[in-house]
Amino acid sequence: MADLPAETTAAPKPLQGMPLVLLTIAVAFSTFMEVLDMTIVNVAVPHISGSLGVSPNEGTWTISSYALASAIMQPLTGWLARRFGEVRTFTVSVLLFVVFSMLCGMATSMPMLVMCRLLQGAGSGPMVALSLTLLLSSYSKEKQGIALALWAMTVVVAPIFGPILGGWLTDNFSWPWIFFINLPVGLLAAIITWTLLHKRETKTVKAPIDMIGLVLLVAGVGCLQFMLDNGNDHDWFASPLILTLGIIALVSLTFLVVWEIHAKHPVVDLSLFKQRNFTVGVVALSLGMFAFFGINVVFPLWLQVDLGYTATWAGLATAPVGVLAFLMSPILGKNMHKLELRWVVTFAFVIFAITSYWFSRFDSSASFGTLALPRFVMGLAIPCFFIPLNQIYLAGLPATEIASASGLSNFCRTIGSSMSTAITVTLWQHRSEMHHATLTEYVSPGQPAATHFIERLSHSGLSHTQSLGLIDNLVTRESLTLAVNDVFLACAVLFLLLIPVLWFARPPFGSGGAMGH
Repeated sequence: MADLPAETTAAPKPLQGMPLVLLTIAVAFSTFMEVLDMTIVNVAVPHISGSLGVSPNEGTWTISSYALASAIMQPLTGWLARRFGEVRTFTVSVLLFVVFSMLCGMATSMPMLVMCRLLQGAGSGPMVALSLTLLLSSYSKEKQGIALALWAMTVVVAPIFGPILGGWLTDNFSWPWIFFINLPVGLLAAIITWTLLHKRETKTVKAPIDMIGLVLLVAGVGCLQFMLDNGNDHDWFASPLILTLGIIALVSLTFLVVWEIHAKHPVVDLSLFKQRNFTVGVVALSLGMFAFFGINVVFPLWLQVDLGYTATWAGLATAPVGVLAFLMSPILGKNMHKLELRWVVTFAFVIFAITSYWFSRFDSSASFGTLALPRFVMGLAIPCFFIPLNQIYLAGLPATEIASASGLSNFCRTIGSSMSTAITVTLWQHRSEMHHATLTEYVSPGQPAATHFIERLSHSGLSHTQSLGLIDNLVTRESLTLAVNDVFLACAVLFLLLIPVLWFARPPFGSGGAMGH
């Protein structure tokens, strides 16, 4: 067949020794950077917003614009890899990521930064999917479980280090350094990968691009994301703009599905969803990522906006989730073939649900240690979520479909993360307004406690206006906390609802299943 990668006809021998170690480090760091940039901006949003003169809500565009562009490019991974070769596509993707990272750091306005983030996301789109493909093709079949664990560990650890690194760089230098940090790492990763693998390039085929599918994808996903980002500011569907965007998104995505099913060279290979395990794995991964990413966006925002944390301390409060995740990942990867993966992921969702509920019980006086403890426990679930689900959705697929399957699953995962940013921040704001209105009802002359509190404030030297201002600040603080509790509780419920979905997957999911075993 003309469009099969070269591995199917004359598979190169697996790498050994130092070349394998260097490749693993290079690929891991490139994956680390791409996923890191999804979260490194989270804690810097208030700084970026202040620096560029926009609201924190508009500041979150820097998160969602990157995720949006990356998501649109990920389904193209399979076509790009066949057209230009997996190694060449991966290397160019890393270099584009580096260039646009530099431009992000040089941005002087929010529109400029959002545009550079869009281009950075577009350039990095194929990186994560192809990093997994290159690793699997470079490891021997009996060690592919380890390769999968190492790859998943970078995807797991990056969102944890992102807030710490982002907070530290923002507080000690300035926010542009969260982008400049990518330059040396990316260049080194590109050089090592190209040096080791350029002679192992896959066979290229001049397959036509599905332009109609691509236009529908960009229009559908772009309008959907823009609608989610701006809906809250424009009173949602009361706004003609938001209503128009919603209709365009719905029509484009509906036509995309119909078109891609019948297209000869689809830009999104929906035939993969005929595979039961792929469908179950991707649904669980995408919705699980929606809840997980929502927590990771709202938590540091709440700490900074409401509790007065610096970016560094918000990052440190977020960070403990990485300890157990980092320690557990290689152990889990080594023993994957011995485990029932559905039980492993069920365990992960239960831990996620328990810790999310734990978060929903906090008040605004919670200490740093109180906030950090459930983050530490949550780390136990992260490798049990990411690593087995990657194995489940790749189980049974031939080597020729790995790039397309990885690209499509990463597309769904990224869309889940991107939508999560917009929806959870909007939900947080709406619920805080509702709680603010409810709490304000208790500040009236008919409430003895409120009257007594105002009297105490006046005795301490504050005027009536100053007293009411202080009370409004307290009400705002508590309403933001109650709202963030609501978001965490909603995430806990979603994690529990995902458990039955997992059990529609069908074994075996054996190590190396990704390569057709």
